[in-house]
Formats: sequence, structure tokens, C-alpha cells
Amino acid sequence: MDGREKGGAAAVAFEHVSKRFGDANAVDDVNLAIAEGMFVTIIGSSGCGKTTLLKMVNALVMPDEGEVLVHGRATSNADPIGLRRNIGYAIQGSVLFPHLTVEQNIAYVPTLLNSGDEDRTEAAVKKWMDIIGLPRDIMDRYPAELSGGQAQRVGIARALAASPDILLADEPFSAVDAITRASLQDEIKRIHEQTGITVLFVTHDIDEALDLGDRVLVMEAGRAVQFAPPEEILRAPATEFVNRLVSRKQSVYAR
Repeated sequence: MDGREKGGAAAVAFEHVSKRFGDANAVDDVNLAIAEGMFVTIIGSSGCGKTTLLKMVNALVMPDEGEVLVHGRATSNADPIGLRRNIGYAIQGSVLFPHLTVEQNIAYVPTLLNSGDEDRTEAAVKKWMDIIGLPRDIMDRYPAELSGGQAQRVGIARALAASPDILLADEPFSAVDAITRASLQDEIKRIHEQTGITVLFVTHDIDEALDLGDRVLVMEAGRAVQFAPPEEILRAPATEFVNRLVSRKQSVYAR
């Protein structure tokens, strides 16, 4: 499966990748390429391999078979710390450092990268707070003093503060209310359009997958069963599982 436009370079590629945990195949012979600057949503049932696939991009999980390539380089040959410094990672519930302020949380990775250049780090923090839509008057607050939506925005700002090439997002909005979630979806779309960053976004919500993704990757039992633009997923489901996933949405999106 190839998500590249004609002539486009792959930011991430999975070359016949498989991963087992015990006797279970978490990821089973996934073979696809994701173009630079693409927003890919990944959807499927619980336990279908979505999060495992995501974690293989930043070498938190290594494949048993095949290769994961990031900008053409196999993760098996990369320094994992250096690799992760160029990949943002935002997860459900934000998981902020509770003993650090908003500013310190966002500044955490830039501080490591900027070798004591406080002005550069401060500029990065303010830049991403502005882009994410966080008021600067919360910079001195601690995570316990934030609303759910604010905490999730801080988590995304922290993931992006080092200006990574790739953002991995594992159900980042699932723990917030529907109104806040809609607002965060608008923000992540705007950020993608503004920065051109490559995004891999795991979700359980078919509406979210269809609305956000340039391409939608549908996983079933560890296999990539369809990788296509949202309109193709709706028009021509590749399997019965995909058909069941989108059947209630086809009439809505056809209006």
C-alpha cells in the first residue's frame, strides 16, 4: 500500500512488518508507505495493532520481522534517542509532568536540544503556545490547575515544541468532552495545514478518522486491510469489516 503522491518521498514506511506478543500477532505483514506531510488516521477495533504500529515508528517497539523506515532509515539502525527527538508523541490524557509548570512541561525537550540557550527555548514555548491556542497567563500553572482541554493542548504543544518532522498521536482527544474534542480536532487540522508536519493519528472514532485524515488506514487483527483517502473508504470498502465500519456513515457523507 502506497500513500505517496507521484514522486513523493516517504516519511514513514513499513516493509512487511510483523510483531508478536506471545502467541498473538499484534501486527501482521504490514506493508505501506506514508508520504511526507500526510495526515494519516489509523482506525480499527481494540487490539488490532494500531498502537503497536505507532510505537514502532519511534522504536518504542521493534518489529520481529520486516523493517520500519523513517525518512529512509531503518529504526533498527538508528539511535533511538536521536530518533525520538525528531518525532513528537502525544497520547491520551496528555500525561504531563505534575511537578512542572506549563512552561516547564513544554520546554522539556527544547531545553535538552538547545544546550542551555534559554532565549531559544523560551521562543519555542511561546510559539507553540500561540499555535495551539493556549493563553500565556497559564504558563506558571501546574497540570492539576488546568482543565482537561488545556492539559491536552499542553500535551500537544510539548510534543511539537522541538519542531519534529513527524507527530505520533495515540487517541489524544478521547479523554475530553465532545465540545472540547471538536475544538481540538479543528486545532490539529489547522496545525497540520500550517506546519506541513507528517501526522499518524490513532483513533477509535470513525467520524474523527474520516474528518481528519488525508488517508485512512484501517487495521483488522493486525493487518492493514485498507489504506485510502476517506472518500474511497466510503465509496469502496475493501473488506466486510471496513464496510461495517463505514456503513452508517456513507449516507451522511454522501449528502
